[in-house]
This record gives sequence, C-alpha cells and structure tokens, in this order.
Amino acid sequence: MKVLDVIQKRQSVRKYKEDPIPEKALMRVLEAARLAPSGKNIQPWKFIIVKDKVLKEKLAQASAGQFFMAEAPIIIVGCGFPDNCYARMGRYMKSWSVDVTIALEHLILQAQEEGLGTCWIGSFEEEEVKTILNVPEEVKVLALTPLGYPDEIPRFRGRKNLDEIISYDRY
Repeated sequence: MKVLDVIQKRQSVRKYKEDPIPEKALMRVLEAARLAPSGKNIQPWKFIIVKDKVLKEKLAQASAGQFFMAEAPIIIVGCGFPDNCYARMGRYMKSWSVDVTIALEHLILQAQEEGLGTCWIGSFEEEEVKTILNVPEEVKVLALTPLGYPDEIPRFRGRKNLDEIISYDRY
C-alpha cells in the first residue's frame, strides 16, 4: 500500500476485537516507531506495551473513563525524556514532545498497514498513568493508544480543505 493510501484510510477506532496481535505484526509496528526521526537523533522515548487486563482497565479509568481502550489486546503508552532531548528546537523549546509524537505517528501508520486500529488518547491524568505503570518522575507520558483489530468501521470525521490550511511564500 502507498503511504498516502494508509494515511487516507486511518481512522480512530473505538471498538476492538479480542483477537491477539501476531508477534511479527507487533514488532513491525514497534519498529516503525523506533525508526522515527528525532531532534539530533537523540530518540528521547520509551514505549510501554500493556497487555495485562487489570492494568488496561486502570489506564482506561485514568484516561477520562474511555473504557473502550481496555477492549484492545494492547495499550501502548508513549513516554518522553525532557532532560535528554534536543533542548533548543526553534531556539525556544525542548524537542521531546515533538519527537515522541512523530514516533507514535509512525507506529499508528504502520498499525494501519497491518490492519490494526488505534486511537490517539490525549485525555488522561498523567500522574495516575505514571503510578499505574511505575513511570519515573523525570519521564513524561505524552499519549496512549489502544492497538488491536477493529470491530467497527469508524465514521469519517472529515478534514479541512487543503486551501484552508496552506499558504505560499507568506503566512
């Protein structure tokens, strides 16, 4: 499949089958994240692969009660290292959040290629997630995504037209 085809087909999935994810497919999804670019190639990330049912339910509760997450065979938690990243992106910010976001997007697109569904979860209580998963204080949790075979055809939520989001030569 071509990259643009994968991007066009990807939708947020909120209903998952219990079918296990083949280990080879999971490794390709994780490899896509590993290969993502990052500021100065520091790769300031770690991904926690959560398969334990009790932990998944606790994570769903800590994610604004989005219990559909726990239906998926896996929840992936993307973490970043603010103290170990490129510190002057744009000459005003640390790169860790952008770097982890790029890696998660690579992961999400490969998941789509594998026939797996995901849903970017940004609504969560970081301290609760950190407690549940024993994440060290200096590490930040950026986002979570369930990972599994879709048990629905998500509705298309639309996108702005290209002319609404681009300009040439000037803002």
